[in-house]
Amino acid sequence: MRRRIPALLRGAVDARWRNLIAAIACVVVFDVTLGFSFPVVTLILEARGTDESVIGLNAAMTPIGLLLFGPMIPAVTRRFGSKRVAIASALAISVLLLAMKAFPSLPAWFLLRIMLGATAGTLFAISEAWVVRFSEGPDRGLILAIYASLLSAGFALGPIMIPFTGISGWLPFVVAAGTALVAMLPIPFVTEPDAPPDEDEHGGFLAFLPKAPVLLMAVGVFAVFDAALMTFLPVYGLRNGLDLDTASFALGVLIGGNVILQIPIGLLADRWSRPGMMLICAVTTAVACAFIPATIATPLMWPVLIIAGAAGFGIYTVALALLGDRFSGNALVAGAAAFAVMWGVGAVIGSPVAAGLMKLFGDDALLYFMTAVYLAYAAAFAYRQMTRHRAVPATEPGRE
Repeated sequence: MRRRIPALLRGAVDARWRNLIAAIACVVVFDVTLGFSFPVVTLILEARGTDESVIGLNAAMTPIGLLLFGPMIPAVTRRFGSKRVAIASALAISVLLLAMKAFPSLPAWFLLRIMLGATAGTLFAISEAWVVRFSEGPDRGLILAIYASLLSAGFALGPIMIPFTGISGWLPFVVAAGTALVAMLPIPFVTEPDAPPDEDEHGGFLAFLPKAPVLLMAVGVFAVFDAALMTFLPVYGLRNGLDLDTASFALGVLIGGNVILQIPIGLLADRWSRPGMMLICAVTTAVACAFIPATIATPLMWPVLIIAGAAGFGIYTVALALLGDRFSGNALVAGAAAFAVMWGVGAVIGSPVAAGLMKLFGDDALLYFMTAVYLAYAAAFAYRQMTRHRAVPATEPGRE
């Protein structure tokens, strides 16, 4: 009997890590697909002489597709099972990417990118729900920080592939479609059963929205940060004395902050306080963004960019940990879908708002806009924490 208990424990641990590794592999490989295919499409449209506003509008179809289909993800996964839906989504993404080459007209690409957003958002939401579920335990923050680092690295890897594939012919589309199929390979190794339909009566998307408004705000804030700076930071650098290579490298350094500093954030979230780390990340991002105009084109620019990137992404890492702490089963899937939808909302509004503010108030408005967004979120989060603790006394330090 004594020998059987350790064996059972080992089996449970092995199953957990097998599921976790498979889920992370799926979402990271898929992230490479997005990081590769998105700039390829933009560069192809640019080479055709397409107007910048049309390119931006076409790119917005992907998050719009996610917004349109995202609310249906929990119901679809309950009906067909998350593994089947994830495999079908990966297959659909691969077909859609090939269809973009087969039907290269701009109107067709508008429709195809809406469909791509719906299928990509579905695969991402399901995979991320698995990652959050299987990371349960005292080291959840660390595991999700490692996941966030790999996610950033995967997305950064995508553009690196473009010089090897080019943007003409079938090759870039075949590579992107093939990468999407590779993301499907780990899915059969996920052995965690789907939650039964009646496990959580509050597992629907709409029912989830009022349950974690501040966590959803964190995702929206990060998406605004991500979309605005990914789009305009190189432009901002060029207009403030940086050459093209340095301006592009500055964006890479911002992304690099995500990769190298998420693990300390995750460790502190585990050992100290998840809400405390959320607040620190929000305030740190606001301060770092406010300092970028003063440090641009100086050596101090590099550490400020690293800190801004790490803290800006850090609120998403901590939000995932808090989501896993508070929800499970169907509600967790609904939460992951809600996170995906909120990312779509932020991605849709981030770049246009930043562009408008830069046009009205000058280039520095980009960074001061980010400062204002993160300070507003920090205030909202702090207020939410105070009201929660007044209503329900804390029973476990470091948890929301």
